[in-house]
Amino acid sequence: MHLTPREQERLTLFAAAELARRRLARGALLGATESIALVCDEILEMAWDGTPLETIVKRVPEIIPHDRLLPGVAEAVPSLQVEALFPHGSSLVHVAEPFGPADPMGPGAVLAGGDDVELAPGRPRSTLEITNTGVRPIWVSSHFPLEEANAALVFDRDAARGHRLDLPAGTADRFAPGESRTVTIVARGGVR
Repeated sequence: MHLTPREQERLTLFAAAELARRRLARGALLGATESIALVCDEILEMAWDGTPLETIVKRVPEIIPHDRLLPGVAEAVPSLQVEALFPHGSSLVHVAEPFGPADPMGPGAVLAGGDDVELAPGRPRSTLEITNTGVRPIWVSSHFPLEEANAALVFDRDAARGHRLDLPAGTADRFAPGESRTVTIVARGGVR
C-alpha cells in the first residue's frame, strides 16, 4: 500500500492517540506527547464529521480531564494547532490552552527576582569611544568580540581586545552613521 506523507502522519497520530486511550482506560496519567496526539486525533475526527470549527475549539478542553494529566502538561502546551480536513476543505484549527491554563508557579515558571541583577559580576569594565565612519547603521550584539567588529567602527582595537559591549545577553547596540559615542565594555569570560 502506498501512502502519502499526510496519510502516514495521520496514521502515526492515530496510533499515538490509541496509546493514550489505552493508558486512560487503565487509569494512567498522560504526558504531553500522548495528550497532544489524542486531542489532535479527536479534532481531526470532529472535522471529518463536519463539526463546525468554533464547536471543535470549545470541545477541546473537555477531551482529557485535567486530573488525568501529568503535572506540567498545561505549562508545556500553551496552544495547539492542527490542519484538519472539513467537508468544505482544510482549515487550521488553533486552540489556546487545550489542557487548561498554565499554573504560573508550575514547571517551567519564570520567577523574577525583585532586585536588579548585576551583569557579569566581578569582570573588569572600562569605557571606549566608538565612531561609525560608515554610511549605514551598524549593530553590535551583546557577546560579539569587540575587536572583530565592523571595520567602519573606529576605536582602539587593542584596548577592546578580549572585551564585549556591556549589554544584557541577546541584545545589541546600534551605531548610526557618523555617530561618535562612549560606551562601557566588559571583559569576556571563558577562553580567549
